[in-house]
Amino acid sequence: MRICSLLPSATEIAYAIGLGDSVLGVSHECDFPADAATKPSLLRTRIDPHAPPAEIDRQVGEIIARGESIYAVDAELLRSLAPELILTQDLCHVCAASPDDLATALARFPQQPQVLSLTPRSLGEVWNDIRRVGAATGRQNEADALAAALARQVASIAATAAGARSRPRVLCLEWLDPYYVGGHWIPEMVSRAGGEDVLGRLREPSFKVTTEQIAESRADVIIVMPCGYNSARAAEECYVSRFPESWNQLPAMREGRIFAVDANAYFSRPGPRLADGVALLAHLLHPDLFVAGALADRFRRL
Repeated sequence: MRICSLLPSATEIAYAIGLGDSVLGVSHECDFPADAATKPSLLRTRIDPHAPPAEIDRQVGEIIARGESIYAVDAELLRSLAPELILTQDLCHVCAASPDDLATALARFPQQPQVLSLTPRSLGEVWNDIRRVGAATGRQNEADALAAALARQVASIAATAAGARSRPRVLCLEWLDPYYVGGHWIPEMVSRAGGEDVLGRLREPSFKVTTEQIAESRADVIIVMPCGYNSARAAEECYVSRFPESWNQLPAMREGRIFAVDANAYFSRPGPRLADGVALLAHLLHPDLFVAGALADRFRRL
């Protein structure tokens, strides 16, 4: 089957169930596994991903206010690849191309490909999307096996975390200027790892919060996970922006439990590696119960 993916998590899913050779085109952010980055890019972003967080937020706001799309789909390249299946999403128009962007690109196609839109809001829905990709591509058995394995991995972590002496209050910062807290599956990941998300809302989008709300959160642990950043860039942005003095009384600040993590790999993208994200959170929240193992280089203590 000829597949094009406009979403990094969908690309990861396709590769994870053995469809890497069938993926002909990807988005500009598809970088895992490494082979995905060698495929032609079908998207072009109208924002500067290397700009400071405040500037990125300003650019996104201006584009959306004009009623324009953040992404441009290369319609000619897409047509030349002649996909039978296109994987996309309708969850976050800041993170990937929207259905409207794709519809415009497909308007002149002589034969319309199948379009599968993935819109998960919880871990269970992410595992179900893996099954949906498997059903659409003739890889149902592989997809079922992967989804079941991921569910077991998270369930095992949750069972161990249930024996912890406490459940730390956790603040998950998805953006630093302005401050946003993570939503959708993030509060569930925190819960399964043995913590309590103090501001995030399960199954709902991330949203802006004030420094006062954060100062009053009584967070025991702060996880810095800016969408689109790895742990190194997340840490760098923390050092540049610094946290307000009003946060100094937070237990997380007093005890030095502030961590920058690889959001791209383990938190922002609703794909198979979310299970490893739960494992990473479990280590950060309960280092006495969980070892970092292979994830030891995927976070930085600030």
